[in-house]
Formats: sequence, C-alpha cells, structure tokens
Amino acid sequence: MAKRFSLEWTAASTDEGKLLREFLKEKEISRSALTDIKFKGGMITVNGIEVNVRYQLSSSDNVKVAFPSEEPSAGLRGEPIPLSIMYEDEYILVVNKPPAMNTIPSREHPYGSLASGLISYYKEKGIAATTHIVTRLDRDTSGIVLVAKHSHVHHLFSKQQREGGIHRTYEALVTGPVGMDEGKIEKPIARKSDSIIEREVNPHGQYACTLFHVLNHYDGYTHVKLRLLTGRTHQIRVHMSHIGHPLLGDSLYGGKKDLIGRQALHCREIEFTHPFLNQVLHFKADIPEDIGKLVGKGKPHE
Repeated sequence: MAKRFSLEWTAASTDEGKLLREFLKEKEISRSALTDIKFKGGMITVNGIEVNVRYQLSSSDNVKVAFPSEEPSAGLRGEPIPLSIMYEDEYILVVNKPPAMNTIPSREHPYGSLASGLISYYKEKGIAATTHIVTRLDRDTSGIVLVAKHSHVHHLFSKQQREGGIHRTYEALVTGPVGMDEGKIEKPIARKSDSIIEREVNPHGQYACTLFHVLNHYDGYTHVKLRLLTGRTHQIRVHMSHIGHPLLGDSLYGGKKDLIGRQALHCREIEFTHPFLNQVLHFKADIPEDIGKLVGKGKPHE
C-alpha cells in the first residue's frame, strides 16, 4: 500500500491555548488543504486522537496531519521512462530532463513526458502522489526540473517562487556576436494574438526581466549565461530574439537549425531553500552533448 504524505510537530509553550486552525495556518497548511483533509480521507490528530481545527492546544501536544492520498488525473498515465534523478528525498525530486521530452503531456506529444515517467516511478516506489512540477521547461529545453512530491510541498515552493527564492541559471547559444559582455532585458511579454504558442514583446504584456552574461564568442554564435528574474513562457527565447540574437535552432523565434536541431537552451543550475530541511540547496547539470559539441569544438572568435 502506498504511503500517504504526513507532517508532524510538537506544540511549543507559545502555542498554549492556541486554536489548531491558527497553529496549522502558521505552519502554512492552506485552507484548500484543510478542506481536502476533511472531505477526501485525510486526518488531523493530537496525541494520537483525531480532532478538528477548533481543538485548543496545550504545550508539548503532538500534532500530526495525514494528507489524503493523491491520484493522477484521468489523462495522465504512467510510463516506464528512465529518469536522470540528481537528488531525491521524501519531499522533492531534482531531475535532469533531456531535450525532446515534454514536461507534461500535450495534444501533439501525449506520450513520453517527464510527468508520465514520474507517475510510473511513484507507483514503483509506493509513493501516493501525482506529479507537481515546480519549474517547468519547454519540450526542447534541457536541464534541471524541480519536482514536489505532494501538493503541500508544491504550495510552499510556489510561495518561494513568488518571493524570488528559486534561482535558475541557463546557458544558451545565440545567433551572431553579442556586442556587450553583460546586460539586462526588461520587456513585457504577451501571447501573440494569432497564435496559441508564440509569444512576443508587447507593451500590454506581463513584466519580464532577463539578465545575460557572455561566456565566449564563436564564429557566427555566442555562448551566454542567463538568469531569469521573472518566469514568463518562452522568456529567454523571446527576449534574445527581440535584441537580435535568437537562439540557435529556435526556428519559432528566428533561429536557424543548421547547427543544432532544437533551441540551444539548457537549465544549468538551480538554487532554492528546502522548505523542510531549511537548507539552501544548489544543483548543477552538465551541458548536454549537442550543445557541448558546439561549445567544445566551435572555433572561438578572435
């Protein structure tokens, strides 16, 4: 039987007389999570006895929240796909996603997604969860993806994202010589009115900010490091194209595919605070072979 996700605390002296509802709010248990616990098979106990959120705490009370088991949505089926797992504990996974893999299934690519591979992996390991992708990547973008193993963990990471606490660094190969060593692109991004996929710089779009730093120049292209200060769809691809340097291989935004068959973009590093260990974790994923060939064998521009 799959193990349900649960959390446990000991009430402090400062919690004496506090309503359990208030205590759980301080522990960042959301109202929707409490609703699910009440109606979908979860349980809240104090000292081993089931209680409701109106219970009044005493110092040293043992509080345990057992969340309901999670089930994948009807349209998401597990597939035995090999996963490149960089880190795992009972709360999170950090995965190195290859190119040509959807993060979640789409109408055009219903099979072979990272989410489907995770569902199969969870079943094999007896984890009662569905997929919660914290940092999603485009199909043809490779690199690090942060995954929460439960909706509550995802909830905590979503708050950390809103507060700018999750830092991702990318590396890319862009068309032409970039004329400055580093720069900032602050341009709002919106979906193109005649497309469900393509985005564009648009004064009526959402604020977006990308920092870039040149790593090396090659004949016809430049190797750059990028950091996102916002997380808009296709942000790096749109911003670099807007300043005249579309990513190699990114035909949607003006990049040529003669050197590489997909956008030359890789999520290289991620840093975040683990919501339960209270430690800053940092991970780095090697450059994949297709980009590595162009960096390693390309002739640096004199």
